[in-house]
Amino acid sequence: MPEMKPMTSPWNSTLEIIDGLEVWVIRKAVKSMTLRVKPPDGRVELSVPYLISDRALCDFIALKRQWIEQKIEEIRTSPFAQAALASPEEVKAWKAVVSAFVPPLIERWKPVLGVQAKSVAYRNMKSRWGSCQPATGRICINVRLALYPPECLEYVVVHELCHLRVSGHGHDFKALMTQVMPDWEKRRAKLRS
Repeated sequence: MPEMKPMTSPWNSTLEIIDGLEVWVIRKAVKSMTLRVKPPDGRVELSVPYLISDRALCDFIALKRQWIEQKIEEIRTSPFAQAALASPEEVKAWKAVVSAFVPPLIERWKPVLGVQAKSVAYRNMKSRWGSCQPATGRICINVRLALYPPECLEYVVVHELCHLRVSGHGHDFKALMTQVMPDWEKRRAKLRS
């Protein structure tokens, strides 16, 4: 049975040891269990119905144990995890790489999209790959993209340039992305793995 630890969080969850794993169990009004392994540290979260039995929790975690361990390892060895441990010198090197590649990408894509970025900034961001301020024409690119394949950097540049034409991420934005970069979803998926 799960061993309860005296830890709770504001999300109606408790930290439990199930099958030797620390699992945040979140009890809420749901019909089935949902398992997530979250970056940056591989936190295991299990959303469950309020009245689920301890035995059902244990059985579910045992069934998913191999998948959980695989996800934790993927997160631990991901560029995202590497970035969290980076030294200032590494961040500086990433900025040099990204800032060398972005201007030619902008030049390549501006006639395709009919836009002009008025300024470009480079930052080490934890939660965004890029940002765009259409009113000023400023785009910002995450230097951590140096850790990913070149097509990911190109995707983010095109994504931000598209925002100079279409704000938000609705149907019109996705249609424009698909028109100019048909494989954009595959590129984006590489940033999420």
